[in-house]
Amino acid sequence: MITTSDLLVGRTGEIRRLDELTGAAAAGRGGTLVLRGEAGIGKSALLARAAQAATAFRVVRASGSEFEQELPYAGLHQLCVPMLEHLAELPHRHRDALRAAFGLAVGTSDPYQVGMAALGLLTVAARDRPLLCVVDDAQWLDSASSRVVLFLARRLAADPIVMLFGVRPGSGSDDLGELPTLPVGALDDEDARILLRTRSPFPLDDQVRDRLVAEAQGSPLALLELPRAGGFVLPGASSVPSRIEHGYRARLTGLSPRARLLLTVASADPTGDPGLLWTAARHLGLDLTVAGAEAAGTGLADFGPRIRFCHPLARSAVYRAASDSERRTAHDALARATDPDAAPDRQAWHRAQACAGPDDTIADELERGASRARARGGVAAAAAFLERSVALSLDPERRIDRTLAAAQATFEAGRADNAVELLATLDPATLDDHRRARADLLRGRAAFTRHDVDAGPMLMARAAQQLSTVDPARARECFVEALEMSLVVGRGRGVIRRIVAAARSSAPASSSPDLLDALIELVTTGYPAAAPLLRHALHGDTEPLWVRRPALATMIAVELWEPETHNTIAAWLVKQGRESGSPQQLQLGLAQKATEGIMTGDIARAIAATAGEAAIADAAGLAPLVYHRLHLAAHRGRRDDFLELTAPPSAGQVTNLHATAAMLHNGLADYPAALRAARRAIEHNDIFLTGQALPELIEAAVRCGDHTAARQALASLTERTEAAGTTTGRGIAACARGLVTGVEDHFRESVELLAEGRLLPYLGRAHLLYGEWLRRAGRRRDCRPHLHTAHELLTRAGNEGFARRAADELRATGERVTSRSEQPYERLTMQEVAVARLVAAGATSHEVASQLFISKRTVDAHLRSIFRKLGLTSRRQLRDHPDLRAAQG
Repeated sequence: MITTSDLLVGRTGEIRRLDELTGAAAAGRGGTLVLRGEAGIGKSALLARAAQAATAFRVVRASGSEFEQELPYAGLHQLCVPMLEHLAELPHRHRDALRAAFGLAVGTSDPYQVGMAALGLLTVAARDRPLLCVVDDAQWLDSASSRVVLFLARRLAADPIVMLFGVRPGSGSDDLGELPTLPVGALDDEDARILLRTRSPFPLDDQVRDRLVAEAQGSPLALLELPRAGGFVLPGASSVPSRIEHGYRARLTGLSPRARLLLTVASADPTGDPGLLWTAARHLGLDLTVAGAEAAGTGLADFGPRIRFCHPLARSAVYRAASDSERRTAHDALARATDPDAAPDRQAWHRAQACAGPDDTIADELERGASRARARGGVAAAAAFLERSVALSLDPERRIDRTLAAAQATFEAGRADNAVELLATLDPATLDDHRRARADLLRGRAAFTRHDVDAGPMLMARAAQQLSTVDPARARECFVEALEMSLVVGRGRGVIRRIVAAARSSAPASSSPDLLDALIELVTTGYPAAAPLLRHALHGDTEPLWVRRPALATMIAVELWEPETHNTIAAWLVKQGRESGSPQQLQLGLAQKATEGIMTGDIARAIAATAGEAAIADAAGLAPLVYHRLHLAAHRGRRDDFLELTAPPSAGQVTNLHATAAMLHNGLADYPAALRAARRAIEHNDIFLTGQALPELIEAAVRCGDHTAARQALASLTERTEAAGTTTGRGIAACARGLVTGVEDHFRESVELLAEGRLLPYLGRAHLLYGEWLRRAGRRRDCRPHLHTAHELLTRAGNEGFARRAADELRATGERVTSRSEQPYERLTMQEVAVARLVAAGATSHEVASQLFISKRTVDAHLRSIFRKLGLTSRRQLRDHPDLRAAQG
């Protein structure tokens, strides 16, 4: 039997790195390391050695299985089972989330709640002694487990916890690529010869040894296994792992059918539960003493307290060596041995694998299993169950519905291309209007996900047309969704007009004009006529729009120059997201909170909300949002940060990118660049995106002497702000009018109107433009109060570029300007700002940990850093700090 030490020849550097990591964790500093290398290269041996050497640690293990990727949280369950004794110490909602995820209780569990629960379990388990988590073959973890362990691995710096992963390259494990990685490469020829000379079970002459070294290509396992195969030249095995697997198969030669069948059953059950294996064997009538001894004699598996194969390639070799009939027999026995109350999904999966043909009863079981998996947060598992149920369905109607459901789940699991492939298996002639519409809706969403920004909305519109006669209300909602897709992206007025043309032929709203009517009016007639309809749709008769379409509601609120409504939506989204457990709502709400902080000049709020948005995106496996980060970088005048976020821009960022770039360049006094960016932002007159770029274009055009462009933009801005009728819009337009006309009364009106609100950046910029105009008119004494006010407001609001402009203008009048003092938030990292704001608002460490998806120890570590950087010694001082005390809505 090959031992761990046999495979560690030549691995001194790798062992040192692992020892350093566990040594740091013993001192309270956690860490993560991914061992990445080909099968048989020695990753498992290094992981085993790390576990053996960590004598002061509690060690927990999990291993991905090629045959268990469809069962949600199977890998996480392996890791957590030894720590479930601490389950009662977790908060109630976390305890329930883990119990539901592991099938220990009926209920639903969101992935990010499961992540927080698992983090809590690990930190509690590491309270008395350090914890080592070893996850081998991580490329085969089920997707739900993979997402959670990645979430955990990013959050261990302040806890005495080490996570080690073994993973094969190019095996769908790209998410782990962002973690610290140790490549495990091939042995050099000298170490390979030492290994063969000292550890080979067979005597080898120099010529044979040299051939083996060449054939094994530095793989320690190959060096020791190939001689066992009876030779080292293996026909048809092109890669080293294939040669190793071929060697394992060779050990099956000469085994009795009963021993082979027992090994096949063991290979088909990744749980390694000996009780389950022996029960299945009894169902097959196998003599456990005789068959077990013969199977163990091959050295392929250890039939101890837990069934373990000597290597994952051995399990794969045994399973693949079995015939289809033998595999079905093995799965049937495992299905009969599995308790349907304790593990209904696992039993259903084994029964499905045992089927030789369609079976509606088992297809029904799989469909029920998909529902359970979805409730537990395993949408990828639900997709796999549904896809298998399609193959087993006899009833053609049920097969169509299951195909649509499987495609939907596959899309939600992030595999848009696979979802479209499933839809392609449907015969259009067999679909009624409802089903055809469902298919087109999904194709449209998939196309949009793949950045096909024309096809996506048009497919949605086609779905709406198909529904128009059978479900008019649903058809109108589909038209709105199609328009929302196009409006978010912009640059597509041709597509928008085609959608509107189709929508105008749909049945009218049942009562007063609705959101679709408002959008149609906006596209066909223009802003002035649409503004009242948009306002009515936004605030609603019975419920506001943001209850149903929060993203679109925020766009309309900004378009109507209603900052207070925007802030109301942001607060509602955050509250609703936290109460309902919806990560999507919480992410959108925090992004809008960041936008609110930018608009009101509460830069610490903007930074804290941005950190929160990043945390929820990471916790829930969502794509991070970018638009508020663009605005934050532009607002702060951070050119390098801005450019980093825009390389390369996605289709949905283009207009937003140019509008924010115009603000960035105006703040930096690079007016030609600002003018170019603003022109590109408005060139397509994108709905909901153009209005915010017009003030930037006017300012840049005036500074560049392009008065024609400035007057045209002013006319468009005035039309919009007058139709909106808000104080904010009127104040911004008055300032622009002062710039274009040179009439002082407009500047005064702007300052007065904007002073009524709490939007410091807008008010500060109005004072800046007024002061600059006065200085250019030679009125030095009159300009100074406005420039001082501008400098104070813009500095406080974090508008660093515009604040520098105000300072430069003051110096040009002969004034001395006090150097800008560093703001407290600038001494802190983004996550430290978020922690400081929450603690200043009275949150406990547990509450902060819950909101930012980090451990309590990490919160405490951040607090120590915050106290040191700000010269504080207590939470009370933090709560009394004027720049950090703002409420956390």
